[in-house]
Amino acid sequence: VQLQASGGGLAQPGGSLRLSCAASGSISSNNVMGWYRQAPGKQREMVASIGSGYSTNYADSVKGRFTISRDSSARNTVILQLNSLKAEDTAVYYCNLRFWDMGYWGKGTLVTVSS
Repeated sequence: VQLQASGGGLAQPGGSLRLSCAASGSISSNNVMGWYRQAPGKQREMVASIGSGYSTNYADSVKGRFTISRDSSARNTVILQLNSLKAEDTAVYYCNLRFWDMGYWGKGTLVTVSS
C-alpha cells in the first residue's frame, strides 16, 4: 500500500490550500482515510477523516474551515480543502489510511500560513 500526497505550500492568513492523497495497492473497500498534522514541538493530531461510507470527523479546531472529501472518480483519493487558514494551522500534514486494524502513512507535506 502506498499513499501519495500532494498540495500544501505557503498561504496567507485567511487564504486557502488544497491537499490531495491517493492510495494505491491492495486496499479494503471498507477503509478510513484522513489527515493528521504535526506542528513544531507538538504531537501529531487528527485533523479530519472520512469513512468508506463518507461519514466525516473533524478536529474542533478546523470545523467549519476544512472540508474532507473523497474523489468521486477515485474513492481511495481524499481531498482536504483548507479555508480561512490561520497561523496555527502551520504544520506538516500527513495522510493516513486505515483498514483491517492496519494503518499506513504518507510522506508529510508542509503547510505554512504566514503573511
